[in-house]
Amino acid sequence: MTDLRSQMLGFLATAQGASSDFDLNPDLTHPTSKTRPAGVLVLIRETTGAQEVLLTKRSAKLRHHPGQIAFPGGKQDPEDADVIETALREAREEVGLPDGVVDVLGTLPTHITVTSFDVTPVVALLKEPFEVVCEAGEVDEAFWVPLDHLLDADKYAVQSRRWSGTWRSYYTVPFGPYYIWGATARMLRTLAEAAQ
Repeated sequence: MTDLRSQMLGFLATAQGASSDFDLNPDLTHPTSKTRPAGVLVLIRETTGAQEVLLTKRSAKLRHHPGQIAFPGGKQDPEDADVIETALREAREEVGLPDGVVDVLGTLPTHITVTSFDVTPVVALLKEPFEVVCEAGEVDEAFWVPLDHLLDADKYAVQSRRWSGTWRSYYTVPFGPYYIWGATARMLRTLAEAAQ
C-alpha cells in the first residue's frame, strides 16, 4: 500500500489543469458562471497482485445520465463541508462505503460538465475491504477496473455522436462490457496523463 500511496501522491502532484466537456467541443456553449459544485470518489483498492478502481453503472431509471458508467458521487449539498465530504457521503449512499475505511490522498483538477457541474475527483485508497451494496434507485451495478488499464493512455480514444442536434466528441476508455466515456473517461485520462 505504501508504494501505491506514494505513486498516487506523485500523480496528484503532477496532474495538469482543469478539463471540461467543452475541450473537444468548442462550438458548444460553455456555462461561465452557473456551474454547481460536485464531488466524485476515485476509490482505489489493492488486492493480491492487483490495484483496482471502483466504478458504477447508474440506474436506468435515473433522469440524468441513466445507464452510464460513473464514479460514486454527486452534487455538493449545503451541509457538506467541502467536495471531499460530498464524495464520501455519496459513496456511502450509493455503494455502502463505511466511514473511516479510506485514506483520502487529495484531488485531481476539476472537470466542468455539459450539464453545468464543476466536478472535483477525490482520490482515496481503500484501507480495509467492505461489501459493496448498491442503492437500487441510483446504481444498477458496481464493478472494479484494473488501475493499469486506466493509467494506459493507449486505451483511450476520442469518439463522436449526435447530441442535441449537433456532433459531440468525447473520450472513451472501454473495459470488457463496460463503455466508459464522457466526463468519467476524461477525469480518468487526467490521471493517465499524470502517470506518463
